[in-house]
Amino acid sequence: MKSPMQFPPYQPHGPEELQAVVEVMKTGQLSPFLGKHDPAFHGGPRVQELEDRWAEAHGVNHAVAFNSATSALIAGLAALRVSPGDEVLVVGYSMCISASAPLLFDAIPVFVDIEPDCFCMDPAKIEAAITPRTKAILPVDLFGQSADMPAIRAIAAKHGLRVLNDASHVPACRAFGGYAGTLGDIGVYSLNQHKIIHCGEGGLAVTNDEDLALRLKLLRNHAEAVVGEMGRTDLEGMVGGNYRLGELEAAIAIEQLKKLPGLLAARQELAGRLAERLNALGFLEAPRVRATCEHSYYLFPVLFDAAKARMDRQTFVSNLKHQGYELYRLAVGYVEPLHLLPLFQKPREFRAGYPWNLLAGEAKQSYAPGLLPVTERLHNTEMLVLSHIYPPLSLGDMDRIADAFAAAAEA
Repeated sequence: MKSPMQFPPYQPHGPEELQAVVEVMKTGQLSPFLGKHDPAFHGGPRVQELEDRWAEAHGVNHAVAFNSATSALIAGLAALRVSPGDEVLVVGYSMCISASAPLLFDAIPVFVDIEPDCFCMDPAKIEAAITPRTKAILPVDLFGQSADMPAIRAIAAKHGLRVLNDASHVPACRAFGGYAGTLGDIGVYSLNQHKIIHCGEGGLAVTNDEDLALRLKLLRNHAEAVVGEMGRTDLEGMVGGNYRLGELEAAIAIEQLKKLPGLLAARQELAGRLAERLNALGFLEAPRVRATCEHSYYLFPVLFDAAKARMDRQTFVSNLKHQGYELYRLAVGYVEPLHLLPLFQKPREFRAGYPWNLLAGEAKQSYAPGLLPVTERLHNTEMLVLSHIYPPLSLGDMDRIADAFAAAAEA
């Protein structure tokens, strides 16, 4: 018998995406990109249509499609001219590439702690991390809402820094009078299998800067083979790769983008009910939403108060599991804090200590436990992460989840 706490998987695709794929297959052109100075340098018609639609939906001048958000972040750092020995400010609670990407340019990740309520890079802790070597800031819009980008941009402007915003979780999510991901020099979104809309693998970068847009396109498509033909004299960082998105993925993403407003509205309605119910329990705090911002609710992080619950988090989670409710990542935080990964704890085993050994002794980075007290506390004792806030789940399903949480506290 099916458990009352089992839910169908999230599946935003339908016949529209299937028909779009069929139409691409009929053309026989699955990726018309050419790595040379040619009209095909910019990709096929679906890729360019996706870029135009994405830019329009986010109110920006330029969108550049990539085969993943990871590729877009890597190209973004290169476009911003990050170089060996530079420092990039990053967060320790995100997908690992948000912190490890600078290492691909022999730059040094410098961790900044997150806010205790909105879980994004804390602007109040940024300036203490800035040194003469700092080149860029890489904030992440975690779980579904924007980082405090006006504050971060003000700090960046004060110190002459660039901002690369990892907005993987917040497509078309309003923030500060615009859209999340559009308030830095470059913003990056993900179309990975696990995101609100997706095409299997894919990503986009957005910018209002025409030169940055061209640098991103060059880096996506073998820049070193093209810059001569294009007459580019600024060659800094112009070693590209094959970060190109295919026509099949672009066709799927176009149909997904059309559905995004409805999918966001459904998530926000479900999350509103769940937040109301969980907050009423007294020992849980649902996600805070910034003033003038929306939350996409890609995930639903909840803060657990052990004292008010009169039990520790692990006991509470065990009680939930006994009811058949399976929490995302077993409800013991989100991802392991990134500064505690072997990459940062044992750098000599990964890259013989490089690029950290570029720095003088007193300037070397420490990634010891305790470096990010808010991140570590949330992960170790306070945070639960839910994923069941997607259509076709109903308000009744949200009530069932809240009832299960209440019962777990009574067990």
